[in-house]
Parts: sequence; C-alpha cells; structure tokens
Amino acid sequence: MNSKLPKYKLTYKPYGAHSILIEWPNEIDENILNNALCFKRVIEKKEIKQKVYIKLSYSSLLITYNTAIRNIYDKISQLKTLYNIANDFSRSPIKLWHIPVCYDTSFGIDLERISTQNEISKQEIIRQHTASIYTVYFIGFLPGFLYLGGLNNRLHIPRLSTPRLAVEKGAVAIGGNQTGVYPNVSPGGWNIIGNTPISFFVPNTNPPCFAKSGDKIRFHSISKLEYDTIKALVKADTYQLESEVTFD
Repeated sequence: MNSKLPKYKLTYKPYGAHSILIEWPNEIDENILNNALCFKRVIEKKEIKQKVYIKLSYSSLLITYNTAIRNIYDKISQLKTLYNIANDFSRSPIKLWHIPVCYDTSFGIDLERISTQNEISKQEIIRQHTASIYTVYFIGFLPGFLYLGGLNNRLHIPRLSTPRLAVEKGAVAIGGNQTGVYPNVSPGGWNIIGNTPISFFVPNTNPPCFAKSGDKIRFHSISKLEYDTIKALVKADTYQLESEVTFD
C-alpha cells in the first residue's frame, strides 16, 4: 500500500557527540506517530552503510550514530533534505494484538476509586476499556512497557500522588489519558484496573517484546478461571497470543 508522506515543521538539535534529536509538534497524535515511523524507516534505509540506533517517543526521533558526528550542521542538513524529498513509500504492516485481561476486584484494586471519582460504574469502566483499540506509541520506562494511546475520555484519571513501591507483573493500569501494562514487578503510580497473564517482556526471545510502535492493542475481559488457565499455558510456553495483520 502506498501513501503520501505529509510534511510537518520539524526541529533538529545536536544531542551529544553521536546523536541528533528530531522533534515533531509536541502532541500525542497518531498522524505524528505514523509520520515519525515512516521517516525512521527512510533514515534506516538511507543509512545502511553506517550503523544507526533510532529511539522513538511520542513526537521525536533520537538518532544515534556509532561514530561521533564530524560536522553536525552537514548531518542535520542531510536529514532535512531526506525528509523533504521523501514522497511515496510502502507502509509496513502492523499487528492488532488481542490481550486477555481479568478485571476481578482482586486484581483491579483501583476500580472502586475510579468508579467513585469518575462517576462511572465498574462494569462501564471495563466495557469502555475493552471497547477501544489502542495504538502502541513507544516502549519504556521499563522493557516491554507499552505506552498506549486511545483511552476513552471518561476513563482519564490522574496518576497516584504517591506511587506504589511494587506493582504486580501484568497489572493493567490507567495514568492520565493513557493505559498500559506493567511487564514486571516495579514501582508505579498508575491506577490499576486488572491483570493480564500474558508476558510482555521475555529476554530470551527475539524480539523480547511481541509488539512494536505503530501496532494496535485490544483488551478483552476474561474470568479468574480463564486467567489461571492462560497463565499456566504461558508458563508452559504453550499459549498462542491472538493477533491479526492490518495496515490500518
């Protein structure tokens, strides 16, 4: 599938001796994400003779070269030209991942508070959380932690004023206007509404995280019994995570 690469007014900044930071308008916007992903692929294709590492965030690319940049102004000029001449290109396919979540109150320890604070029933929280299709913007602050956009406005809620010291692996949570899953036990300040038995980060696999920026996520509700069954299959490495390929 071919599509036209829209143009944004980008800023280019030196970022140490080896890196350049490229910034789009500071918004959580899927068009900006797709634009950055397309430009990332263009750069990687152009720089096949020189190894580069490109890190994506909501509205920026950090390009790190394996050698120090000799002339930063020439390198920035080359990147600007590359962006300006980029035209038609083939979009890479993405995957829609179907993630099982148990919203039982034993897992969803903040459901009651969210229900009260947002004046919405717990059943409606679950219904709306599973009704949306979320976009993976980038991965961080932990390996395998997916920052997901597309949360229904009625579920927006501030992060905790005092983060918890230990959030369970697989905790499905809401922070501000985003939702995400904690891939391992860690401190965290997001509001927990459920838990998934799926592993989001497995170091000895390639890639260690099944999803990538641009992919889609959809959650579906499961019972506690189904949760325990899937968790046992995941532990035995016999569970097949459902997904479908799409360009949308």
